[in-house]
Amino acid sequence: MDENSTGNEGLTRRNYIRYGGTALGAGMLAGCTSDSSGSDETTAAAETTTEAAAATETESEAETTEADASYSVTMEPMGEVTFDSVPESWAAYDGGYADMAVALGVGDGVTGVGGAGRYYTYVYDELPGVSVDREQIEAYPEVRTKEEFYELDNDVHLYDPNMLINWFDWDQEDVDEIAENVAPFVGNLIFRRSDGWHDYRYYTLYEAFEKVAQVFQREDRYEAFAALHDEFIAEIQSRLPPADERPNVFLTYEGTTEPETFSPYRLNDKGTSKKQWNDLGVTDALTGTDIENLSTTNRGELDYENLLEVDPDVILVRGHERKTAAEFRDTVLAYMEDHPVGGELTAVQNGRVYRGGYLNQGPIHNLFLTERAAKQMYPEEFGEVTGDAELFDRQRVADIVNGEF
Repeated sequence: MDENSTGNEGLTRRNYIRYGGTALGAGMLAGCTSDSSGSDETTAAAETTTEAAAATETESEAETTEADASYSVTMEPMGEVTFDSVPESWAAYDGGYADMAVALGVGDGVTGVGGAGRYYTYVYDELPGVSVDREQIEAYPEVRTKEEFYELDNDVHLYDPNMLINWFDWDQEDVDEIAENVAPFVGNLIFRRSDGWHDYRYYTLYEAFEKVAQVFQREDRYEAFAALHDEFIAEIQSRLPPADERPNVFLTYEGTTEPETFSPYRLNDKGTSKKQWNDLGVTDALTGTDIENLSTTNRGELDYENLLEVDPDVILVRGHERKTAAEFRDTVLAYMEDHPVGGELTAVQNGRVYRGGYLNQGPIHNLFLTERAAKQMYPEEFGEVTGDAELFDRQRVADIVNGEF
């Protein structure tokens, strides 16, 4: 998709600043073309010409400074997007991109989120000096209409616009209108890779994070996070058991406390919502089956009999992220233990049914989710998931967010 708008070709309020200095300079030049006689008039004319030249030079310098301040970010599907100044206000469709902004220290610029119900901000409570305005988010928890985009009047939208087209009945003209009259879109739907309409490049979590860092001109924080992340993952992976001793895992979505059917996720999908499981080297329990990944077009579900045929070592259930580990065990796992078929599953009998992590995760989320997942998969090495063992330095994360590194 091309970033170039097909909408109004006139000066908008955002590009007026870019062109205003040029128009003013031209007007001043036009005022210095009169030809007068007499010494006083000649002197006055000379002074006027000198003043005009000085003013023109000042305007030229201003234009040069403004041009130097502009920068571009290139990300599919929008292509190259140019910014005249660093965005101050923003909205994100999902918690993953919102978490990227918080990680970069610009969380105070949030005006709303497209799906606030899946943006889990409680993790910030463990990071000294890091917070986000949940009240503002709850005021605009589903930013999906053109009217809301106009009302919020953001400087950038961290959305994949094709998601708006395919999920919320926008068309390309709507996207162009908002990009032209309000602010550009920068984003790519990356949490899964199973939607047929997404026929352009995907990004890993940190590739997308780097693009958002470029948008906010906070590459230093991105680099600090990338270094912390790489060290953390390397340390975790150095402690993993051999591949043949790792569990196979069934990842699913089922938001009820009394599950009867299960929507399947494939770990080989490589979307960012599976990052921690792939980093931890677990095996997809659906490998070798013809069961497809949950997507816009595939809404198939498995029942207990289907699941018993697979009989995974571990079952990870999404949709329960506002429960503690203990609350999950007392509700979802307890129900499955009492189920006449569910109780036969190996994972249920061994108590290895856990919360499945966020659908949308950013760099801060990922640190917490990887820590939790390591305990879920390898409790002998990393400690029980209900325990207090910390596998990464919270203060170091907070320092990066706050620019103290």
